[in-house]
Amino acid sequence: MKRFIDENRGVYGVEPICKVLPIAPSTYYAHAVREESPDKQPVRAQRDARLCVAIRNVWQENYHVYGARKVWRQLQRDAVEVARCTVERLMRQMGICGVVRGKPVRTTVRDPALPCPADRVNRQFRAPRPNALWVADFTSPRRRDRAARSPGRRCRRRRSCNACPRRRSPACRSPYTSSSRSCRPDGPPASRGPCRRRSSASPC
Repeated sequence: MKRFIDENRGVYGVEPICKVLPIAPSTYYAHAVREESPDKQPVRAQRDARLCVAIRNVWQENYHVYGARKVWRQLQRDAVEVARCTVERLMRQMGICGVVRGKPVRTTVRDPALPCPADRVNRQFRAPRPNALWVADFTSPRRRDRAARSPGRRCRRRRSCNACPRRRSPACRSPYTSSSRSCRPDGPPASRGPCRRRSSASPC
């Protein structure tokens, strides 16, 4: 808003522009004075300017590795009284950050050889009426394939059930692999106990 007044003050004047815009002329002149003389800036702005220099020095001395927490710890060791949230805010304003462990999460990997679709709305996503603008985003997050592991569990369960003589037909039963239901290969079932797999060397 101040930039707009600076660009058009020679044509319309400051007061007529301030009557149209939601800004008082005293506010505009106060901001203009602060830009010309940094000593007249607010106390917080002056302190932030000093802290930005100290934060950047700590960040550069440690090879751009320190994040907000370690920069704050180093400032505390250097007898600089500052809150951690203030360090985070100033580092965010300066656009610096520490090294993050691991690889960054990439949900979409685009092919630079393919042409990028044109921006048909010029980044204006507000529609004046319903059904005037449709925006879609295709993102494929990487998830664990649980369906690929479930057939293996079913196969193992099926193999264990097929080894049980209860599940198998009489023609497929082996005379040397029996359960506690039959005491002899050719004898009748004796009891209804649990299925137990026995070795081929020790018949019932």
